[in-house]
Amino acid sequence: MTDEAVQIIARGPRADAEAAAAALEADPATEALTFSILEEDEDRDVWRIDAFPNEAGEQAAISRVLGGWPTLRVVTEKLADADWLAMALSGLPPVRAGRFFVYGAHDRGLAPASTVNLRIEAGAAFGTGHHGTTVGCLQAYHDLLKARRFERVLDVGCGTGVLAIAAARTGSRIAVGTDIDGPSVRIANENAALNRAPARFVHASGLNHARVRDDGPYDLVFANILAPPLVALSQDIRLALRPGGVAILSGLLRTQERRVLAAYLSKGFRLVRRLHRDAWATLVLRRG
Repeated sequence: MTDEAVQIIARGPRADAEAAAAALEADPATEALTFSILEEDEDRDVWRIDAFPNEAGEQAAISRVLGGWPTLRVVTEKLADADWLAMALSGLPPVRAGRFFVYGAHDRGLAPASTVNLRIEAGAAFGTGHHGTTVGCLQAYHDLLKARRFERVLDVGCGTGVLAIAAARTGSRIAVGTDIDGPSVRIANENAALNRAPARFVHASGLNHARVRDDGPYDLVFANILAPPLVALSQDIRLALRPGGVAILSGLLRTQERRVLAAYLSKGFRLVRRLHRDAWATLVLRRG
């Protein structure tokens, strides 16, 4: 960690902010960085990047990368000591994505009777349902459910488990999630128990874990991760799916769509649709 917790904020035009965000994600010195990008002022075309370095070297790398775009106004602010996780969760409103309503313990009284209500506690895991990529996955899944059900579902990079839990709560007989992060797997299993959902989560790198292979081939694979691993896993995801199976991919910026899509088209996938939310993209593909 840095001696002082800091936040680096960059503001500028959308095209430059998206390009800088893609550079942060691609640079080896910042590939594990926690950052977000969102629209701050639509009328003035102002987009904002918030980056949270973990150590001094990462902070210097962020400044170097962002310095490549003179149109971005970059400031560094000290973060006061606080329970940031508790504060963040208390300020997150519940999220509606199609038939799904995602909420935390602080909003349990707001869950409607007419939706599939998912109580998701984040802990140290990614995926409260508020991020544009998670919302995109849930919306895409909601739309697919209008035509069919998916008996076997795999969630690659499950985080809090929200996507596999959503599948288990809407009729999937098998819903399996994997993550390379042990605490995320623990949190996902706890969330499955909270939601009384028959979803199972395993600590695994890649798709070769025995419990993942034994439940395949899958009718649907979620992969809400990052663009480089999405590209690297394109063949493994193809093999995990039955012919005609569907992949819902997210965790990528709009500027990364072409690269990810090309990797999957080369493996025999067909693009069904794409969804955009802020700077983020979700791709729905069908295996040929």
